[in-house]
Amino acid sequence: MSQVIIYDTPDRSVEDISKDIKSKFPAVEVLKAAPKRLHLQVPREISFEVCKFMKEGLNFEHCSCVTTVDYLDHFTVVFHVSSWTNHILSEVLVDIPRDDPTVDSITPLWGGANWHEREAYDLMGIVFKGHPDLRRIMMPEEFKFHPLRKDFIVGRRV
Repeated sequence: MSQVIIYDTPDRSVEDISKDIKSKFPAVEVLKAAPKRLHLQVPREISFEVCKFMKEGLNFEHCSCVTTVDYLDHFTVVFHVSSWTNHILSEVLVDIPRDDPTVDSITPLWGGANWHEREAYDLMGIVFKGHPDLRRIMMPEEFKFHPLRKDFIVGRRV
């Protein structure tokens, strides 16, 4: 007996979704739009609104990871979100200045971002505004530094 496998067809294409985002948020830059991949550069001031629209309006149901890159002159926070409905992985990149390392938390949208944001706070010093429990997750509370930053001096006595 043969078995038939039925794969869901995506509701929307990457092109359609990127057009919807650009029409609602003209300041968003589409860095890459390829089949099943969408990379966006989002201004910090509207990052929460863009993520909320992606979740509620475009069916990005899942946040798999939150990462941070230290470029010495600024940080980039990367929200990795997925739309299972549309078979799309998206990276939402948000540049933040080194002298004000804050960005809105997406934990209220995707609960799975909670510990990822805490880790970025603990190890990189990124403050996620609106996070329900932003405290260190690996380092002791009294530790004054953020050990994954490029300006952290290895071997420093604390």
